[in-house]
Amino acid sequence: MARYVVRCGLMRTLFVMNARSDFRRGDVVIARTNRGLERGEVLCEATDHVLGQMKDPPAGNIQRLASQEDENENQYLLEAQKREFETCKRLIREMGMPMSLVDVELIFGGEQIVVYYTSEDRVDFRDLVKKLSTEYQTRIEMRQIGARDEAKVLADYGDCGKPVCCNTHLGEMPPVSMRMAKLQKATLDPNKISGRCGRLKCCLRYENDTYEEIAAELPNVGSEIVTPQGRGKVLGVEILAQQLLIVTEDNRRVLIPASDCLTVLKRGSEHG
Repeated sequence: MARYVVRCGLMRTLFVMNARSDFRRGDVVIARTNRGLERGEVLCEATDHVLGQMKDPPAGNIQRLASQEDENENQYLLEAQKREFETCKRLIREMGMPMSLVDVELIFGGEQIVVYYTSEDRVDFRDLVKKLSTEYQTRIEMRQIGARDEAKVLADYGDCGKPVCCNTHLGEMPPVSMRMAKLQKATLDPNKISGRCGRLKCCLRYENDTYEEIAAELPNVGSEIVTPQGRGKVLGVEILAQQLLIVTEDNRRVLIPASDCLTVLKRGSEHG
Protein backbone atom coordinates (compact mmCIF):
# COMPACT_ATOMS: atom_id res chain seq x y z
CA MET A 1 0.00 0.00 0.00
CA ALA A 2 1.40 3.39 -1.01
CA ARG A 3 1.95 6.13 1.57
CA TYR A 4 2.02 9.88 1.06
CA VAL A 5 2.67 13.06 3.04
CA VAL A 6 -0.53 15.09 2.97
CA ARG A 7 -1.05 18.63 4.33
CA CYS A 8 -4.44 19.31 5.90
CA GLY A 9 -6.30 21.93 7.88
CA LEU A 10 -5.90 25.52 8.94
CA MET A 11 -2.72 24.69 10.88
CA ARG A 12 -1.30 22.96 7.79
CA THR A 13 -0.61 19.75 9.67
CA LEU A 14 1.50 17.13 7.87
CA PHE A 15 0.03 13.63 7.91
CA VAL A 16 1.45 10.34 6.65
CA MET A 17 -1.43 8.63 4.89
CA ASN A 18 -2.09 5.24 3.39
CA ALA A 19 -3.63 5.10 -0.06
CA ARG A 20 -4.99 2.32 -2.27
CA SER A 21 -4.31 4.32 -5.44
CA ASP A 22 -1.37 6.32 -6.77
CA PHE A 23 -1.28 10.09 -6.34
CA ARG A 24 0.98 12.91 -7.47
CA ARG A 25 2.35 16.03 -5.80
CA GLY A 26 -0.29 18.74 -5.78
CA ASP A 27 -3.28 16.40 -5.95
CA VAL A 28 -6.17 17.66 -3.82
CA VAL A 29 -7.67 14.73 -1.92
CA ILE A 30 -10.34 13.90 0.61
CA ALA A 31 -8.82 12.03 3.54
CA ARG A 32 -9.79 10.54 6.88
CA THR A 33 -7.80 11.84 9.86
CA ASN A 34 -8.25 11.76 13.62
CA ARG A 35 -10.42 14.88 13.27
CA GLY A 36 -12.75 13.39 10.66
CA LEU A 37 -13.05 13.79 6.93
CA GLU A 38 -10.66 16.48 5.66
CA ARG A 39 -9.56 18.10 2.43
CA GLY A 40 -5.80 17.97 1.91
CA GLU A 41 -2.96 18.38 -0.56
CA VAL A 42 -0.50 15.61 -1.46
CA LEU A 43 3.07 16.84 -1.01
CA CYS A 44 5.18 13.79 -1.77
CA GLU A 45 5.55 10.05 -1.34
CA ALA A 46 6.36 9.01 2.23
CA THR A 47 9.74 7.42 1.51
CA ASP A 48 12.10 6.28 4.28
CA HIS A 49 14.19 9.41 3.65
CA VAL A 50 11.17 11.68 4.06
CA LEU A 51 9.93 9.85 7.16
CA GLY A 52 13.39 10.19 8.70
CA GLN A 53 12.93 13.97 8.67
CA MET A 54 9.50 13.89 10.34
CA LYS A 55 8.89 13.53 14.06
CA ASP A 56 5.92 11.33 14.99
CA PRO A 57 3.62 12.51 12.17
CA PRO A 58 -0.11 11.77 12.64
CA ALA A 59 -1.61 9.09 10.41
CA GLY A 60 -4.58 9.04 8.06
CA ASN A 61 -6.06 7.47 4.97
CA ILE A 62 -6.64 9.03 1.56
CA GLN A 63 -10.18 8.29 0.47
CA ARG A 64 -10.24 9.74 -3.04
CA LEU A 65 -9.31 12.61 -5.29
CA ALA A 66 -11.40 15.69 -4.57
CA SER A 67 -14.26 16.02 -7.07
CA GLN A 68 -15.88 19.20 -8.32
CA GLU A 69 -18.68 18.52 -5.84
CA ASP A 70 -16.09 18.36 -3.04
CA GLU A 71 -14.61 21.67 -4.18
CA ASN A 72 -18.06 23.27 -4.19
CA GLU A 73 -18.61 21.98 -0.67
CA ASN A 74 -15.25 23.39 0.42
CA GLN A 75 -16.13 26.80 -1.00
CA TYR A 76 -19.40 26.71 0.92
CA LEU A 77 -17.51 25.89 4.13
CA LEU A 78 -15.10 28.78 3.61
CA GLU A 79 -18.03 31.17 3.34
CA ALA A 80 -19.69 29.59 6.38
CA GLN A 81 -16.48 30.01 8.39
CA LYS A 82 -16.66 33.77 7.92
CA ARG A 83 -20.18 33.88 9.34
CA GLU A 84 -19.35 31.59 12.23
CA PHE A 85 -16.25 33.61 13.04
CA GLU A 86 -18.44 36.70 13.48
CA THR A 87 -20.92 34.75 15.60
CA CYS A 88 -18.19 33.40 17.85
CA LYS A 89 -16.57 36.82 18.12
CA ARG A 90 -19.92 38.35 19.16
CA LEU A 91 -20.50 35.70 21.83
CA ILE A 92 -17.01 36.18 23.27
CA ARG A 93 -17.61 39.93 23.45
CA GLU A 94 -21.07 39.56 25.02
CA MET A 95 -19.79 37.09 27.61
CA GLY A 96 -16.78 39.27 28.43
CA MET A 97 -14.33 36.41 28.02
CA PRO A 98 -10.58 37.22 28.40
CA MET A 99 -9.58 35.76 25.05
CA SER A 100 -8.85 36.91 21.53
CA LEU A 101 -10.43 34.98 18.67
CA VAL A 102 -7.94 34.08 15.92
CA ASP A 103 -9.99 31.95 13.52
CA VAL A 104 -12.69 29.31 13.19
CA GLU A 105 -12.22 26.12 11.17
CA LEU A 106 -15.00 23.87 9.90
CA ILE A 107 -13.80 20.30 9.39
CA PHE A 108 -14.75 19.17 5.87
CA GLY A 109 -16.84 16.21 6.98
CA GLY A 110 -18.81 18.28 9.48
CA GLU A 111 -17.65 16.27 12.51
CA GLN A 112 -16.49 19.33 14.44
CA ILE A 113 -15.73 23.03 14.50
CA VAL A 114 -12.35 24.16 15.85
CA VAL A 115 -12.10 27.57 17.49
CA TYR A 116 -8.56 28.99 17.67
CA TYR A 117 -7.87 31.68 20.26
CA THR A 118 -5.10 33.37 22.22
CA SER A 119 -5.18 34.31 25.87
CA GLU A 120 -2.74 35.30 28.58
CA ASP A 121 -4.59 33.20 31.17
CA ARG A 122 -6.59 30.01 31.43
CA VAL A 123 -10.13 30.48 30.14
CA ASP A 124 -13.28 28.76 31.35
CA PHE A 125 -15.05 28.44 27.99
CA ARG A 126 -17.66 25.82 28.97
CA ASP A 127 -20.58 28.21 28.60
CA LEU A 128 -19.29 29.38 25.24
CA VAL A 129 -18.96 25.79 24.02
CA LYS A 130 -22.54 25.06 25.10
CA LYS A 131 -23.86 28.03 23.16
CA LEU A 132 -21.84 27.18 20.06
CA SER A 133 -22.87 23.52 20.24
CA THR A 134 -26.52 24.53 20.44
CA GLU A 135 -26.07 26.99 17.57
CA TYR A 136 -24.31 24.58 15.18
CA GLN A 137 -25.35 21.14 16.42
CA THR A 138 -21.84 19.71 16.20
CA ARG A 139 -18.82 19.12 18.42
CA ILE A 140 -16.83 22.24 19.32
CA GLU A 141 -13.10 22.10 20.01
CA MET A 142 -11.46 25.10 21.66
CA ARG A 143 -7.75 25.34 20.85
CA GLN A 144 -5.49 27.87 22.53
CA ILE A 145 -2.48 28.81 20.38
CA GLY A 146 0.61 30.96 20.82
CA ALA A 147 1.97 33.94 18.93
CA ARG A 148 3.86 31.85 16.37
CA ASP A 149 0.80 29.73 15.58
CA GLU A 150 -1.31 32.87 15.31
CA ALA A 151 1.09 34.21 12.69
CA LYS A 152 0.92 30.83 10.93
CA VAL A 153 -2.82 31.30 10.55
CA LEU A 154 -3.03 35.03 9.83
CA ALA A 155 0.29 36.30 8.44
CA ASP A 156 0.96 36.71 4.74
CA TYR A 157 4.41 38.07 3.82
CA GLY A 158 7.61 38.53 5.78
CA ASP A 159 10.16 41.34 5.60
CA CYS A 160 11.98 39.39 2.88
CA GLY A 161 8.99 39.84 0.57
CA LYS A 162 8.18 36.13 0.49
CA PRO A 163 5.25 34.29 2.13
CA VAL A 164 6.01 33.64 5.80
CA CYS A 165 7.83 30.35 6.38
CA CYS A 166 5.43 29.18 9.09
CA ASN A 167 2.55 29.28 6.60
CA THR A 168 4.41 27.58 3.76
CA HIS A 169 7.08 24.94 4.35
CA LEU A 170 7.65 24.77 8.12
CA GLY A 171 5.99 21.71 9.61
CA GLU A 172 7.02 22.70 13.11
CA MET A 173 8.63 25.78 14.57
CA PRO A 174 11.80 25.04 16.58
CA PRO A 175 12.96 27.52 19.23
CA VAL A 176 15.08 30.48 18.15
CA SER A 177 17.42 32.25 20.59
CA MET A 178 19.10 35.64 20.76
CA ARG A 179 22.43 33.77 20.84
CA MET A 180 21.79 32.71 17.23
CA ALA A 181 21.35 36.34 16.20
CA LYS A 182 24.57 37.33 17.98
CA LEU A 183 26.54 34.47 16.42
CA GLN A 184 25.36 35.47 12.94
CA LYS A 185 26.12 39.14 13.66
CA ALA A 186 22.53 40.06 12.91
CA THR A 187 21.36 43.42 14.16
CA LEU A 188 20.03 43.12 17.69
CA ASP A 189 17.28 45.66 17.04
CA PRO A 190 14.09 43.73 18.01
CA ASN A 191 12.14 45.48 15.26
CA LYS A 192 14.46 44.06 12.61
CA ILE A 193 14.98 40.50 13.84
CA SER A 194 11.39 39.83 14.91
CA GLY A 195 8.88 38.18 12.60
CA ARG A 196 5.17 38.83 12.14
CA CYS A 197 4.53 36.94 15.37
CA GLY A 198 6.67 39.36 17.38
CA ARG A 199 9.14 36.57 18.17
CA LEU A 200 12.64 36.10 16.76
CA LYS A 201 12.55 35.18 13.07
CA CYS A 202 12.56 31.46 12.32
CA CYS A 203 15.11 32.02 9.53
CA LEU A 204 17.78 32.76 12.15
CA ARG A 205 17.86 29.01 12.73
CA TYR A 206 18.35 28.01 9.09
CA GLU A 207 22.09 28.73 8.91
CA ASN A 208 22.83 28.43 12.61
CA ASP A 209 24.25 24.90 12.40
CA THR A 210 26.70 26.04 9.71
CA TYR A 211 27.75 29.04 11.78
CA GLU A 212 28.30 26.87 14.86
CA GLU A 213 30.27 24.27 12.90
CA ILE A 214 32.62 26.87 11.42
CA ALA A 215 32.87 28.86 14.66
CA ALA A 216 34.01 25.77 16.54
CA GLU A 217 37.11 25.66 14.33
CA LEU A 218 38.01 29.33 14.80
CA PRO A 219 39.70 31.06 17.77
CA ASN A 220 37.37 33.17 19.91
CA VAL A 221 37.60 36.91 20.44
CA GLY A 222 40.32 37.57 22.99
CA SER A 223 42.39 34.56 21.95
CA GLU A 224 46.16 35.00 21.76
CA ILE A 225 47.46 33.36 18.60
CA VAL A 226 50.60 32.83 16.57
CA THR A 227 50.63 33.74 12.86
CA PRO A 228 53.36 33.75 10.18
CA GLN A 229 53.78 37.47 10.99
CA GLY A 230 54.17 36.87 14.73
CA ARG A 231 51.89 36.90 17.77
CA GLY A 232 48.55 38.64 17.88
CA LYS A 233 45.32 38.95 19.76
CA VAL A 234 41.94 38.30 18.12
CA LEU A 235 39.65 41.35 18.16
CA GLY A 236 36.94 40.09 15.83
CA VAL A 237 35.86 36.98 13.92
CA GLU A 238 34.11 36.88 10.54
CA ILE A 239 32.69 33.38 10.69
CA LEU A 240 31.43 32.79 7.13
CA ALA A 241 34.40 34.59 5.55
CA GLN A 242 36.68 32.69 7.98
CA GLN A 243 38.73 35.79 8.67
CA LEU A 244 40.21 37.15 11.89
CA LEU A 245 40.76 40.76 12.88
CA ILE A 246 43.85 40.79 15.09
CA VAL A 247 46.05 43.32 16.82
CA THR A 248 49.74 42.58 16.44
CA GLU A 249 52.51 43.07 18.99
CA ASP A 250 53.34 46.43 17.43
CA ASN A 251 49.67 47.51 17.77
CA ARG A 252 48.71 47.16 14.11
CA ARG A 253 45.21 45.93 13.30
CA VAL A 254 45.27 43.36 10.52
CA LEU A 255 42.57 41.24 8.86
CA ILE A 256 43.97 37.78 8.16
CA PRO A 257 42.53 34.50 6.84
CA ALA A 258 41.81 32.02 9.64
CA SER A 259 44.24 29.59 8.00
CA ASP A 260 47.06 31.95 9.04
CA CYS A 261 46.41 31.05 12.66
CA LEU A 262 49.22 28.57 13.34
CA THR A 263 48.37 27.92 16.98
CA VAL A 264 46.25 29.29 19.82
CA LEU A 265 48.28 30.18 22.89
CA LYS A 266 45.36 31.27 25.02
CA ARG A 267 41.71 30.89 24.07
CA GLY A 268 39.30 33.79 24.47
CA SER A 269 35.80 33.67 25.88
CA GLU A 270 33.42 34.19 22.96
CA HIS A 271 33.07 34.71 19.22
CA GLY A 272 32.58 38.25 18.05
